[in-house]
Amino acid sequence: MPEEHATTKDRSAVRTLLRLWPYVRPVRTRLFSAALVAVVASCLGLVIPLVLKWIVDGPVADRDPSGVWLGALVLLGLGVLEALLFGLRRWLVGRPLAGVEAAMRADLYRHLQRLPVSFHDRWASGQLLSRGTTDLMLLRLFLAFPLTFLLVNGVTILAGFVILLVQEWTLGLVLLIPVVPLVIVCSLFESRYALVARRAQDQVGDLTTVVEESVLGIRIVKGFGRHRSQAEAFRELARRLRATELGKARLLAGIWAVITLVPEVAIGAALVLGTVQVADGDLSAGTLVAFLSTALALRWPVESIGFLLAMSQEAATATERYFEVLDEPEEESPAAAPEDFGVPHVRAVVPGPRAADGGLRFEGVSFGYPDAPAGSAPVLDLIDLHIRSGETMALVGATGSGKTTLTALVPRLHEATGGRILLDGEDTAAMDRGRLRALVAVAFEEPTLFSATVGENVLMGAERAGEPELRRALAVAQADFVDRLPQGSRTQVGEQGLSLSGGQRQRLALARAVVGRPRFLVLDDPLSALDVHTEALVEAALREVLRGTTALVVAHRPSTVLLADRVALLSGGRIAAVGTHHELLRDNAEYAWLMSGAGAEGSAR
Repeated sequence: MPEEHATTKDRSAVRTLLRLWPYVRPVRTRLFSAALVAVVASCLGLVIPLVLKWIVDGPVADRDPSGVWLGALVLLGLGVLEALLFGLRRWLVGRPLAGVEAAMRADLYRHLQRLPVSFHDRWASGQLLSRGTTDLMLLRLFLAFPLTFLLVNGVTILAGFVILLVQEWTLGLVLLIPVVPLVIVCSLFESRYALVARRAQDQVGDLTTVVEESVLGIRIVKGFGRHRSQAEAFRELARRLRATELGKARLLAGIWAVITLVPEVAIGAALVLGTVQVADGDLSAGTLVAFLSTALALRWPVESIGFLLAMSQEAATATERYFEVLDEPEEESPAAAPEDFGVPHVRAVVPGPRAADGGLRFEGVSFGYPDAPAGSAPVLDLIDLHIRSGETMALVGATGSGKTTLTALVPRLHEATGGRILLDGEDTAAMDRGRLRALVAVAFEEPTLFSATVGENVLMGAERAGEPELRRALAVAQADFVDRLPQGSRTQVGEQGLSLSGGQRQRLALARAVVGRPRFLVLDDPLSALDVHTEALVEAALREVLRGTTALVVAHRPSTVLLADRVALLSGGRIAAVGTHHELLRDNAEYAWLMSGAGAEGSAR
């Protein structure tokens, strides 16, 4: 999780919230109309004290029952009209704000799809989930209620004080005295609440991460009996969040007490002074009733300032967290791909220029992770390797030698920090990412499946492919188990494909890589989860596929190495030797040691 920004306490809530304007602009007419309706409805409440003054000084003083009834009907009409106007305001804002929230959520998801892998390596998924759910909910609530009522209550308070000063300026000044201390208290509250609100929303993200990891890793938790330690980790984070929320509650309680107490004292003082004036004959009873009714009508707008400021600060924090993600630079891409919008997408192979010296070539390629300690050695250092067009190259090395990192550089999941990678003579750094990833198909050792059908998962690897291509890819991967599933290739595999075994998931990932007959194929130990007999069948079918493509295959077993025309030995971040399997067995002691079974298994990072 990224660290809490130290600038949170210095940022302007108004400036932060103004970043929402591009989303609000399309519905501004309805929002402004709703605000106007709310202002009119609120100001109608200030007319009621004036009607009361007329009733007291007129019909009541003159003992005129018909006048009293007329006044009562006017008051009833004002109340009904006020209620109808507030109902209209709610109707005006409901639908457009749901659209604003949906648009923001869609932009967040689209942007997440375009961010580089290095971003997702740094950020916890729970932090991203909380931004797409809790934070956006807070923003919708802010736009629906606090934003409008900060304006409405401000106008109401201003209009109310004008009425008070016109009715009796001496009593109005008594009620104006608390303004200065209230402004000071609200300013202090706002700065403190901003920090606590940020801490609470970050802690919600941490808690979401723990819950997500516990659910996805439930087999490990149960298998190792670690439910108590996981529960303890959850309780600790929940305890911290509870403490932070209690801190928020204390701040709210304090501001609420001050904002409630100070105006009440002022109203009490005005009541005493007004009563004395009425007794002396300097003020009519109707005027005092109207004055006090107006002052009491202003209680809610004044007292609401505390929680409206609190909700505004939470919305500002949510906006800040939302744009922290949107401000992250994307991978360069000229146009949005369909998968950016949550649509299962399959890529077309876009032909690119072919060079006479084709194939896949690494020229002086180096790579080091951006967050590596200063001065640390790069993971890959001056890699020079040429895989000729139509050739299959096996990549062999000990754990930690950088095999997986090297394969990830080909489709630019990570960017090389030095040198260049050529596909048929074309520098991948100058290629459009969409075309690059259409030319290169990948299958990783840890297969990832989506909550979709078997067929949809496989066909993510080829555009416009149909049932024949699907059946061929499943046959290559020896995934005949698909036919035994309840609905065949239309069976939903569930979240991350956990309803399938590791070997089944790996075969589907391999089928996805070969379904589009890619020009370049990168396989990261694609057969590690298969039993010996299934592995032999897959290798036999895979040989036919490899004849028509240029392939780089990370291998740990001699049987996988034998699929390749040549073998490259990666050692210490460099290519130590290149040759056939038999040549390296004879001439290279490290390679012979790795192939003997003494070398560590597993993919290197």
